[in-house]
Amino acid sequence: MYNKITLDNGLRIVTEYIPYVKSVSIGIWVEAGSRKENKQNNGVSHFIEHMLFKGTKNRSAKEIAESIDNIGGQINAFTSKECTCYYAKVLDNHIDIAIDVLSDMLFNSLFDSEEIIKEKSVIYEEIKMYEDSPEDLVHDLLSQTIFNENSLSFPILGSKESLENITREELISYFESFYIPSNTVISIAGNFDFNSTIEMIKRYFAEWKPKRSLIEKYDKPIIYHNISKKKKDIEQLHFCIGTEGIPQGQDDLYALLILNNIFGGSMSSRLFQDIREDKGLVYSIYSYPSSYKDTGIFTIYAALNPDYFVEVIDIIMENINIIKKDYLSEEEIYKSKEQLKGNYILGLESTSSRMTSIGKSELLLGKVISSQEIASKIDKVELKDITRVVNRIFDSSKYNIAYVGKFDNEEEIDIKLKRLLFK
Repeated sequence: MYNKITLDNGLRIVTEYIPYVKSVSIGIWVEAGSRKENKQNNGVSHFIEHMLFKGTKNRSAKEIAESIDNIGGQINAFTSKECTCYYAKVLDNHIDIAIDVLSDMLFNSLFDSEEIIKEKSVIYEEIKMYEDSPEDLVHDLLSQTIFNENSLSFPILGSKESLENITREELISYFESFYIPSNTVISIAGNFDFNSTIEMIKRYFAEWKPKRSLIEKYDKPIIYHNISKKKKDIEQLHFCIGTEGIPQGQDDLYALLILNNIFGGSMSSRLFQDIREDKGLVYSIYSYPSSYKDTGIFTIYAALNPDYFVEVIDIIMENINIIKKDYLSEEEIYKSKEQLKGNYILGLESTSSRMTSIGKSELLLGKVISSQEIASKIDKVELKDITRVVNRIFDSSKYNIAYVGKFDNEEEIDIKLKRLLFK
């Protein structure tokens, strides 16, 4: 059962009661991610995520960790393009401790100058680790290729150059601008008493003073049509093809998910079976959609021997052209729907995933979409809906490609890529 309450200060609380479990997960969701940044402060959202674990007026960094470790719970956070989430999962009888610790981090973090210096070094190492992962690197390069100067192109971690410019004052200014009640959702899923939990949240959060956010709307990005590459002395070549996808909240997203399952989203998909299993040309290949508030992208990724690069692109385009010509069979669509519903329901087996589902949905869409409603939307997708999405997604005027690896004759490669992708 879902419930939603909005406090007088604008803070939204969404809950799902699950009586048959012994855990509860709590998330504080803030609409502050790399998309709200600029070139100068890129990485500040992720930096703040780190700093909230570095000590408060009441707890040291070690005590924050111990408060949850000592009761057998988990506490963590993540930053994405459009939001940051701080979350804890504990046994249901320790919900008070989780709320106390999370609220302490939110309201009493010190942003200590010495800790800021140390944490910059930590994030520099995180960036280096990311640079050493070509799969991660090529996805970031694709974002830069597709979105160009729009803030959606910025890496979540920022860069060494942008982080060097971020001062304590800038961290606090950004924090005070976006960490406000109207920009925040608390989501709770698991076994808890609704009335007493809401009263507890009110005690901690009701006095949080409302304030107007600096940025009300995002600049809608233009989808570009480019090639980007980065040389790296590695054995495999990694590439991403990206094109325009579907924004959050649109029903066509369900048609895209069904299409993706069939095309490249699973081990039984056409791309995997054709290029990996039948031809043995890649180790890894998959596709997936990413959705944002006002746009989306559809990505095809593969890692392979550089000698097979252009050949595999050609085969991918052949598969796309087959789908555009013959579309999909009713049997394929039915199987994909069942697979999609099964994966979704299995993914909601934990209180953490349920907390994430309702929190993110409320923060970015302004409503909670139930699992029953999602299953119903999947079932309602028809062939004509998928046909419309096929023609929308596989638009040769919007293809982009990014690749990372060891390669020679890049001008010759780019000519061949343009011939295949930019018709």
